[in-house]
Amino acid sequence: MPANAADANIGVSASAESGSQATQLAVTAAPTATVSFERPAVTTEAAPVVDTLAAQSSEDSAADATVTAKADKLTDAAKSAAASGLAAIAYTGIGHPYVWGGTTPNGWDCSGFTQWVYAQAGISIPRVNAWNAMTPTSTPAPGDLVMQNGGAHVGIYVGNGMMISALNPGDGTILHAVSATGTSSFYTLR
Repeated sequence: MPANAADANIGVSASAESGSQATQLAVTAAPTATVSFERPAVTTEAAPVVDTLAAQSSEDSAADATVTAKADKLTDAAKSAAASGLAAIAYTGIGHPYVWGGTTPNGWDCSGFTQWVYAQAGISIPRVNAWNAMTPTSTPAPGDLVMQNGGAHVGIYVGNGMMISALNPGDGTILHAVSATGTSSFYTLR
């Protein structure tokens, strides 16, 4: 609104058509009206300076580099297994065929499948009776083994009462309820 309401060049007009709900409103300003915008204040900060570390002596650094490389390789393998997870690896096996005695995605049986899953995470387990190398648990976590029917079947627990296993030649490797295939015991490497 203008500072001076008595300005003759500024006005408001309204009109309404009879019998209609429409109303028009027009606001006009003097041709000499000015609009100004203030420039915002901007402050900047310098980027942090990165310090470089001094190099070690060649004898110490060669030995340390070897130890560090080996430790890094083991750490990377452990991180990789933890990051992808045994359960996630097991999901990649869904749809592959069941072949008695098989140990590869081209065809595996239940124990060949579980051995393959663990091997993808860099963990070596026996092909048969792998649970003997593990600890029984009553609180299974994704990636633990599910041993069923007294050792006649094994799979990978994936959580929420579900497991993945190479079930039989007709079904192949599938996701199914733990309760669907008999009595179960759980085993872990934790």
